[in-house]
Amino acid sequence: MKERAAALRTQEPRSTRDTILDSAERHFAERGFDGVSVREIAADAGLKNQASLYHHFRGKRAIYEAVLSRGLEPVIGLVAASAGGRGDVFAGFLDRVVDHLVDHPHLPRLLQRAALDDSTYLRDSVGRVLRPLYQEGITVLAQSDGPWEADDYFHLGASLYQMIFGYFANADLFGAVAQANPLDPEAVARQRRFLRIAVARLLGNGSPDRPQPVRSARMEGEPR
Repeated sequence: MKERAAALRTQEPRSTRDTILDSAERHFAERGFDGVSVREIAADAGLKNQASLYHHFRGKRAIYEAVLSRGLEPVIGLVAASAGGRGDVFAGFLDRVVDHLVDHPHLPRLLQRAALDDSTYLRDSVGRVLRPLYQEGITVLAQSDGPWEADDYFHLGASLYQMIFGYFANADLFGAVAQANPLDPEAVARQRRFLRIAVARLLGNGSPDRPQPVRSARMEGEPR
């Protein structure tokens, strides 16, 4: 079923706006806000000229903020919908977040790059978009049965963010270390399984039904 849904997503025609955002997301993740020009984004999106892009966005800042909103608003909605969830509800939430990051693999790296940038504009923009995600996440953590006090929620939330987003943000580094592709479908399936078990235990929701193991050829570098 998931494979069929993924196939349907890839077959759907992309709007010009989404094509622009796809290009911008990739370029911003690779070189940061200051390292990318509107002309490059327009050319990569297949537009005839830079002026065509301005029919959709006022300028580079508007494109950047649209990339952030498109990438994070669905995740915020998923976190809010998971409030009070247990077991398979929360496992389903994690699966949908991973699905979203598979569709937008450059988004976590873009966020990581912005966090390291000295630009006040970037920090303010990313902080403004991430703040609702943080607030919804704190609400979910407060409803969990884990052994955590309110003062722990910030650190727990930061750790969960790194577990989920950090895997994609640092995929190139992990791949170089392990001599394997962390974004290969089989590796992503293993990451899904890990997240279900680890997050359930962290939140005190009990261990979910153990998923069937991912049967595949052993990845190079994986211990026997």
